[in-house]
Amino acid sequence: MKIVTTPMCEEIVRLAGIRDYAVNKFPQKSDGDLAILLSESKVEMDAVQIKINTSTQIFESIKEISSLAGNELDDEEILSYFDGYELCRKYLNSNFKRDVSVKVYSEFLRDIVSDVGFNISCDDFDYVIYPDYLKDKVAEMDNLVEIPSHNAISKNPFDKAELRYGILENLI
Repeated sequence: MKIVTTPMCEEIVRLAGIRDYAVNKFPQKSDGDLAILLSESKVEMDAVQIKINTSTQIFESIKEISSLAGNELDDEEILSYFDGYELCRKYLNSNFKRDVSVKVYSEFLRDIVSDVGFNISCDDFDYVIYPDYLKDKVAEMDNLVEIPSHNAISKNPFDKAELRYGILENLI
């Protein structure tokens, strides 16, 4: 089976133990038999769509792709990839509850905000959290928190999550 992945998912594919794959930002049928890409991506070929915004999503994606590759990693093997990523470990399967209410302008940020334990509200909120690509669409003027999106950040999912968790932790 010929696998193609997007640049944003390449690290997950590599960690899952797949060694023979191609990378294409916009996979097509002619690139391979199976695409591994972000859940919001659309392709006209068989695909496994993953989420990698939170620690839990990263963990589950590595597990799913390693199983697909016939090289299913156990939990301890996957946890070893979290070494050196303090915030990713901290928020892996977290149940934090904070007394901070936020308005969120993006679905992908809702998962991250929930991991940190913030309350999501559209009416009474302390901060407005939005991805950089929606900066011009934010109606509020105060307590704005911009989070880097996919294009303005490392493709390494651990580095990406660490940065985003760090920004949100500064609000606590």
